[in-house]
Amino acid sequence: MLNYVITFFILAVLAGVFGYGGLAADFAGIAKFLAGIFVLLFVVSLIYSIITGRKIDTTPL
Repeated sequence: MLNYVITFFILAVLAGVFGYGGLAADFAGIAKFLAGIFVLLFVVSLIYSIITGRKIDTTPL
């Protein structure tokens, strides 16, 4: 998910450089939304691991 945030941020910067202000604002909004979700999921998993004392299985699928 963090990869998507970085991708949309780069797209927003590029759109801003080329003069597409509306598109840059849209990309920045998407990046902010995804960053918020990322932080929320990180905090939830951190609280879960503190409460249960178990680590979350992060092996690749």
